Amino acid sequence: MLVSLKVNGKAASVDVAPNTLLVTAIRENLRLTGTHVGCDTAQCGACTVIVNGRAVKSCNTLVAQHPGAEITTIEGLAQADGTMHPMQAAFKECHGLQCGFCTPGMVMSALDLCQRHPNASETQVREQLEGNMCRCTGYQNIVKAVQQGQAAMGAKP
Repeated sequence: MLVSLKVNGKAASVDVAPNTLLVTAIRENLRLTGTHVGCDTAQCGACTVIVNGRAVKSCNTLVAQHPGAEITTIEGLAQADGTMHPMQAAFKECHGLQCGFCTPGMVMSALDLCQRHPNASETQVREQLEGNMCRCTGYQNIVKAVQQGQAAMGAKP
């Protein structure tokens, strides 16, 4: 089946079996490998992307469920000249990563969190990121990065 999407601002179509997961279409059909496959059970959040403005764990949904959807992956955040999105920059500056495997999903979840809770407290950030697992950092710098990114996003015109 042919599914048309808008991915990172560009029209895209994927010819897939009806049972193809969104993460598979993103990684294998569109070759956007920044979206990671971690647990295959929607527990870890490594596969999180933004679908029509909301964070979605792409290993837990079929691409056929999203015809015409606007999807943003980690590759779609930086500007054309390579300037990082404020949330990406905050993760880098605050060292909100170690091995980096969870980072794309964490950044995408953080963007959704900031949209829904623009002035999130540290406690709210921790609660809202509960569905994203990091085995390396202990979350201290991730929380700091989300708050710094949130502040930078609020400061943008």
